[in-house]
Amino acid sequence: MNIYLSSAYLAPIQYYTKFLSAETVYIEQWDNYIKQTYRNRCTIVSANGAISLSIPVVHSSKEKTLMKDIRIADHDNWQHMHWNAIVSAYNSTPFFEYYRDDFHPFFHQKQTFLFDFNEGLHHLILELLNIDLPAINHTQNYKTEFADNELDMRELIHPKKDWRALDSDFTPTPYYQVFGQKLGFTPNVSIVDLLFNMGNESQIVLGKSVRKVLN
Repeated sequence: MNIYLSSAYLAPIQYYTKFLSAETVYIEQWDNYIKQTYRNRCTIVSANGAISLSIPVVHSSKEKTLMKDIRIADHDNWQHMHWNAIVSAYNSTPFFEYYRDDFHPFFHQKQTFLFDFNEGLHHLILELLNIDLPAINHTQNYKTEFADNELDMRELIHPKKDWRALDSDFTPTPYYQVFGQKLGFTPNVSIVDLLFNMGNESQIVLGKSVRKVLN
């Protein structure tokens, strides 16, 4: 199965399960940028519950801009704010110190294009998860028709859409979360939540969250 995914900032666990069930993954770069999606936002779990982190971008609501051309806005001190939020949320997790230096540069060096920033984080995360696909490609055009062996998930993995109704192949497996005793288990948040809490067992959790693997 070839699976098509949108670009995403520290994407949710659902997104990364697709790398275990696909033969080839295509990351879309020729779509129009859409606000309030995982393209520029992620959800992490703090001591007070789930919080959303959004990257400011240069974008006009009156003009359509290709995702590959979207620039990150150089204001709001967003990198400092995001890094502080991540440290505050995950500093006491079992694996934060182990992975801290891997993520640190992304939040302390100037970033220009959102797609490139997302892809840099994306490849780091795949490496930390020990996921090595035969092929991960960027799209060369925007497809609207798909073959039987292709699955379009570009707009289905979305913070405002119910994954329970739209993705029957994803069944989130509970795992240890540092604030779980206080908050209960929070499903399908950013992949960094899984990495910082579970470390090298993260791929096992992902595998158990794919319905087709379980069946």
